Amino acid sequence: MASKPFITDIQTIRQRAREHIDRGAITDGYSADRETVIKLLNEALATEIVCVLRYKRHYYMASGIHAKSVAAEFLEHANEEQGHADRIAERITQLDGAPDFNPAGLLTRAHADYVEGDDLVDMIKENLVAERIAIDSYRDIVRYLGNDDPTSRRMMEEILAMEEEHAEDMATLLEELGRKGEPARPSQTSGKEH
Repeated sequence: MASKPFITDIQTIRQRAREHIDRGAITDGYSADRETVIKLLNEALATEIVCVLRYKRHYYMASGIHAKSVAAEFLEHANEEQGHADRIAERITQLDGAPDFNPAGLLTRAHADYVEGDDLVDMIKENLVAERIAIDSYRDIVRYLGNDDPTSRRMMEEILAMEEEHAEDMATLLEELGRKGEPARPSQTSGKEH
């Protein structure tokens, strides 16, 4: 099999690099719709912030015989979700956008819901649901980005992989608690929809 030669016009690349220098990392080779990418990344940012808040609440509210180890998992995930939010915000600024940290409308921008849960099992389930939402929506973002923005795509792929790991962690916790018979205290909102 013949090797494919790498042919590029370095002189043209050098010339273009000097033009539009005020665009920073955004070169003529960037082919994505930058405004749409920034909007999608701000939605992912909101999703991560909501996940941080939910995991933190669950960390502090976890109770029961197995609460200590589960709470530790919630805290670890909260910290990882915060890291995701930081990476996304940084990428938004690289694209000459503004990360939207405004709490007003946070839930409408986020893909995941903020559900507190009544007991340890509910909390785990709500975190698993949120992770599953993030997995599907991030997968869609990765597909949308394709080859038009490989840097954002790679970042979202890495975050997606961590969300899949988080979902597996929550599913495992749920399964283990079922085997151990964690007593769920009676729901105070019995009969009501969550």
